[in-house]
Amino acid sequence: MPILNTSNVLTAMIAKLRVSDGAPFYAVAGASHDCGATFSKAGGPVFTLYQRDDCHLCDQALAVLAQARVGDLDSVFIDDDAALEARYGLRVPVLRDAQGRELDWPFDVAALRAWMG
Repeated sequence: MPILNTSNVLTAMIAKLRVSDGAPFYAVAGASHDCGATFSKAGGPVFTLYQRDDCHLCDQALAVLAQARVGDLDSVFIDDDAALEARYGLRVPVLRDAQGRELDWPFDVAALRAWMG
C-alpha cells in the first residue's frame, strides 16, 4: 500500500465531506499521481483541477471548490507527466472547464462563481 502525500490525504479528506444539505459532495478515487477525487456524470467531468502533490496552494484551491460546492470535478496531478508539467509548471493549481477555459490561482468563491457564469 503506497504512502499518501499531503495533497492526496487532503483530497481524500475533502472527498469525505458532505455539503450542508447532506447530499454527497463527491466520490473518492484511488490516491495516485494521475487521479484524485472524481465527480463524474455520464458526460464526464465538467471541471478539471490541475495540481501537484504536497502543494499547499492546491489544498487551498480544493477547499475553495468545496466551499463553492463545485461538482463534476476531476483532480489531475501533473508531477509525473512531462506534457502537463510543461503546460502548467508553476501555474498550478489551475481549474479548467469543459470548454477549455482556465482559471489560475488565486481565486476565491466569489471569483470562482463569476468565472463559472
